[in-house]
Amino acid sequence: MFGATTITRIVASGILLGIGVLADVDEIVKLAIFAAAYVVIGYPVFIRFLKAIYYRQPFDENFLMTVASLGAFAIGEAPEGIAILLFYQVGELFEKYAVDRSRRSISSLTDLLPESVNLLRDGEVIISGPEDVRIGDLILVRPGERIPLDGTIAEGSSMVDTSSITGESVPRRASVGDSVLSGCISTNGVLTVRVTSLYADSTASRIISMIEDAYGAKSKSESFVTKFARYYTPVVVLSALLLAVIPPLLLSASFEVWIYRALTFLVISCPCALVISIPLAFFGGIGGASRMGILVKGGNYLEALAGVDTVVFDKTGTLTEGTFNVEKITPNGIGEEDLLKAAAYAEFHSNHPIAVSVREAYGKEIDGSAVGAVEEIAGKGVAAEVEGHKVLVGNESLLSEAGVVFERSSEFGTIIYVSVDGVYKGCLVISDRIRYDSAPAVSMLKDAGIKDVAMLTGDVGTVGKHVAGSLGIDTVYTDLLPADKIRIVEQLLSEGKSVSFVGDGINDAPSLARSDVGIAMGAMGSDAAIEAADIVIMDDMPSKVPIAIMIAKKTRAISIENIVFAIGIKILFLALGALGYITLVEAVFADVGVAVIAIMNSIRTLRTSKLTAQLKALES
Repeated sequence: MFGATTITRIVASGILLGIGVLADVDEIVKLAIFAAAYVVIGYPVFIRFLKAIYYRQPFDENFLMTVASLGAFAIGEAPEGIAILLFYQVGELFEKYAVDRSRRSISSLTDLLPESVNLLRDGEVIISGPEDVRIGDLILVRPGERIPLDGTIAEGSSMVDTSSITGESVPRRASVGDSVLSGCISTNGVLTVRVTSLYADSTASRIISMIEDAYGAKSKSESFVTKFARYYTPVVVLSALLLAVIPPLLLSASFEVWIYRALTFLVISCPCALVISIPLAFFGGIGGASRMGILVKGGNYLEALAGVDTVVFDKTGTLTEGTFNVEKITPNGIGEEDLLKAAAYAEFHSNHPIAVSVREAYGKEIDGSAVGAVEEIAGKGVAAEVEGHKVLVGNESLLSEAGVVFERSSEFGTIIYVSVDGVYKGCLVISDRIRYDSAPAVSMLKDAGIKDVAMLTGDVGTVGKHVAGSLGIDTVYTDLLPADKIRIVEQLLSEGKSVSFVGDGINDAPSLARSDVGIAMGAMGSDAAIEAADIVIMDDMPSKVPIAIMIAKKTRAISIENIVFAIGIKILFLALGALGYITLVEAVFADVGVAVIAIMNSIRTLRTSKLTAQLKALES
C-alpha cells in the first residue's frame, strides 16, 4: 500500500486535483475529475475505515479523515476534501520511512540465523539444516562465514567479529578451546567447532526471540497513548457533532459554516502524532540498544530503567571476570603439594569457579574413587571424605562452625582454608581479576544520575571493601550467603528506592526477577539469570549498564517531549478551528506537521554514535 504505489497515487491525485481547479470545464465534468482524484488518493483510507467498523473499532484516524473529506465534498469544498487525504498520505509516507528506519537494526538480526551448516561427518562436509545438528557434532566455519551455532573451537584459530552480537567493534582472536557464539563471523581462519547448544537454544536464536517478544511489552507511555486514543477520539467526534449543531440552533447561524468548522475540528483532533511517535520512540530505543549488544525485553523495562536510582552489582563474574587463580599456598604442617591435593580432591565434584581453579592449580588427574561422601554447604564451602579422611575446604565460617582451630590469613584475596580430620592444614589465596571497565562503569553511572551504586559479595569484608574502594562503589555488602542477596534487594525496595540488580549466576536469578529491572551478563551468565532478567548485556561489559540507562532516559525524554508537544499543539489548533480561524487545509497541515515533527523526534532514539565512541575509548 505504501512505497512506490503510494507516491504514484499521490502524484496522480495531485495532477487530477490541479486539472480540476485550473481547467475551464463544466461543473459536472469538474466534479467528476475531483471524484476521480478523491478515489485515487482516498480508497485505502476508506477501506481501512470499513474494516475498523467491521471490527467494531471505528474511532481512529481513518474515521476522522473519511468523515472530514466526505463532509468537505458535501458542502461544496471538494478540493479541500482531496487535499485532506493528499496531506494525510504524505504524512503516512513519513511515518513509514521512520518505522522502516527504526526496524532496520532489528530486521538485520535475522541475518544472524543460518540457512545451512557445514556438518563434518567421517571427514566429509555435509550441508545440513541447523535444526538437524546435535550437541557434540563438529561443524566447519570458513573465512568470512558466520558461525551458525554456539560451540567450542576444536581445531583452528581466527579473528572473530562479534559486533553483531556484543556490539564490540574490535575483532577477538579465538583459538582451540575458546567458546564462540552463533552470529559471529570468522574473518580470516578456518574453524572446526564442536557444537554446545541446539539451534533453538543458540545465542542468535535467543536474541531474535527476545527482540520479537520485546515489542509485545508496552511501556507506560505506550499504554497511556493507547488508553488516551480510545477515549479521546469518541469525545472529539461528539464535540465536533455538537459544534456543527448547537451554534446554528442557538445563534441562528449558517449550518454550512459550523459544519465546516466541525470538519476542521475533526481533522485537527486526529491523534496520529501520539499514536505513532510514542511507540516509535521505544521501538527505536530498543533497536539502538540492540545494536550495542544490549537486549531489552520490552519498552516497559526500558521506561523502568529510566527511573532507576540505585544499581546493585553482584561482584563475581559481573564486576570481576569470574576466572580465579590460586595466587599463594600457605601450608601448615604439610607440604604444598599435599595441601593442594586435599583441596582438589574435596572439590572434585564442584562446578564452582573457585573449585575449578583449585583443581587446575593441582594439575594432576584426580582419582574419583578416592572421594566418598560430599556435602556442599552454601556460601561456606565443602565437606568431603577423601581416602577415609574428613576434609573441610571453605571460608572462616566453615572451619569455625566445625570447631577447627586455625590462623586467619591477612593476605588480600579470597582465602580458602583447609582442614583434615579436624586439624588445620593451611590455606590458599585465590584472586579474581576486576574487569577493565568496571571502574569507568561506576563513574558513568554516577554521571548518569544514579544516587547509589552497591556491590554484593560472599567474600570477607576486607576483600569486598578493597574491591568496592578501588571501583568507587558507594555501598558494599560482604560475607553474604546466596539467600542474603534477595533480602538486601527487597530491603532497598522497601526503602522506596528504584533498584536495578546486575548479575550473572544461577543464584542471582531471584534477585534479577525481584528487582525493578534485572540486568544479566549474557556471554558467561547462566541460562537462569538470562531468563529471569529484563535486560541482557551480551558481552559482559559492566560499562554497558550505564549506557543502557542513558538510552532509556533519552527514550523516555523524547516520548515525553512528543506527548507535551502533540497535546499542546492539538489544544491550540482545536480552539482556533472551533472559532473559525483556520481552514480545512491548514488543519491538515497542522495535523500532519505535528505528526511528522514528532516522528522525526522519535528517530533520535536510534542515534547512539556518542555512546559507541565512549565504548570504543574504553576498549582501546
